[in-house]
Amino acid sequence: MGLTLHREPEVSRLRPDLESRTSPQARYDLVMASSPGFHVVDDVEAAFVSGGSEALKRAYDEHGSLIFTFCRRSVGTDHAADLTQEVFLAAWRARDSYSPERGSLGGWLVGIAKNKVIDHFRRQGRRPTEAGEVTERDVAPEDEQSIEAMADRMLVGEALRDLPPRSQRVLRLAFFEDLTQQQIADRCDLPLGTVKSDMRRGLVRMRRHLEAVR
Repeated sequence: MGLTLHREPEVSRLRPDLESRTSPQARYDLVMASSPGFHVVDDVEAAFVSGGSEALKRAYDEHGSLIFTFCRRSVGTDHAADLTQEVFLAAWRARDSYSPERGSLGGWLVGIAKNKVIDHFRRQGRRPTEAGEVTERDVAPEDEQSIEAMADRMLVGEALRDLPPRSQRVLRLAFFEDLTQQQIADRCDLPLGTVKSDMRRGLVRMRRHLEAVR
């Protein structure tokens, strides 16, 4: 797979309070506070931007499973395939608005899928009023938060799968077991500096996925 490197402006290092802990409330802040450094634009993203004849198929082959799984978990199996198709068609029509410099293609697609899921729930919530008019029930804020949280979890998982095994373990312990860096070092029998380096590299990758969905 061809890769293109882009340099982003340097930002401040992780805040000290976030370096030592990754509580559920701090997870997103932890990722977004990480130094972005270099980010990688793969050839699937480059092809999607250029709009070549095979670009949509390649995007689906690369990210179709992620989008289908997100839709299935959100709306159920019966509607997941149709919703997935809607996501990719909408993405293709709006491809000029996608910029690899602002985040990953997978994250951008999940952002579109989130909106399609919310639209689906609103359509399902249509009901007649006493006057016979059809109104649309809003999706409750807690439902939108649940959809948002699921999207973040899936994007974190997607980013983790592309990391080396040791980095995967370090980030999983931090994100899913809420261990501090020192606790991770003790459990994995690694130097604390190695744990910090693995976390920073992993957070750079997660940042790119999560930036695109915001």
